[in-house]
Amino acid sequence: MTLEKARQLLKVQADFGGFYNANASKLILAEVQREHGQEAVDTLIRELRLDEVFGWEPGTRFEGSLAVPNKRR
Repeated sequence: MTLEKARQLLKVQADFGGFYNANASKLILAEVQREHGQEAVDTLIRELRLDEVFGWEPGTRFEGSLAVPNKRR
């Protein structure tokens, strides 16, 4: 998946918000992480303000349907 396609899909999910959209977003971010790395995930979280919508901070790793928070604080 290209980063632009991921950005478009995540924007739709963030606009709706909610539990089911958070799960869909996790799967999208897991694919982005596999294909493009953690830096791309962090950029999308910042750009789309997913920290405000779903509570994910840059550094959160996405493994399948799990969001693993960054332990550095």
